[in-house]
Amino acid sequence: MVDDEKDIVDLVSYNLEMEGFRVLKAYDGETALRMVKTGSPDLVILDLMLPGLQGLDVCRAIRGNPRSASLPIIMLTAKGEEVDRVLGLEMGADDYIGKPFSVRELCARVRAVLRRTEARGEAGKETFSFGDLHIDYGSYEVSLGGKKVDLSPTEMKLLFFFSRHPGRVYTRDKILDYVWGDTAFVTPRTVDVHIRRLRAQIEKDIENPRYILTVRGVGYKFADSGSY
Repeated sequence: MVDDEKDIVDLVSYNLEMEGFRVLKAYDGETALRMVKTGSPDLVILDLMLPGLQGLDVCRAIRGNPRSASLPIIMLTAKGEEVDRVLGLEMGADDYIGKPFSVRELCARVRAVLRRTEARGEAGKETFSFGDLHIDYGSYEVSLGGKKVDLSPTEMKLLFFFSRHPGRVYTRDKILDYVWGDTAFVTPRTVDVHIRRLRAQIEKDIENPRYILTVRGVGYKFADSGSY
């Protein structure tokens, strides 16, 4: 979240954190670029009118770096004229919201942009292998040590979701949002139940899992290559 108005940063951060996101705060462009480099965020909410390095320059720098070129950006700014919106979108913004704004709408747009980004990433990835586990996303087949594993549709969705983002930690609420979506009426504890079922299918020792790991007090993640 990049804005020189602390009240706006605190307001947006509070509401996003209530929805399970972890928010990094920056009040100028130079700090924002450092955080993009060191914090590896999933999305940037960017004001255009910043002290020092302006928002458009921050956007240009993010898009010009191969490591962050595909990072989604939502511009949130008082510059709401049509020419400003067109310029922002042409500079590479994924969405553009004018001030004053609805916090509820902003949170909804954050989720929408993240879903579109996830979908683009998933479209280009067909298989995944880690240890004895092999996943073919195209044919919806999972094997362990060369033997096919039969998973329920929900277990398959969970495994696909985690394996596409190894090493990244997700809260239960965020897992619900990505796997079940907004239409399903389920509780965060539903995630625990389905992960136990999934572990029973793919883990040799469910008490000491090698693939889907518990991050105490936060949620779950798929093991990264360094932890195997």
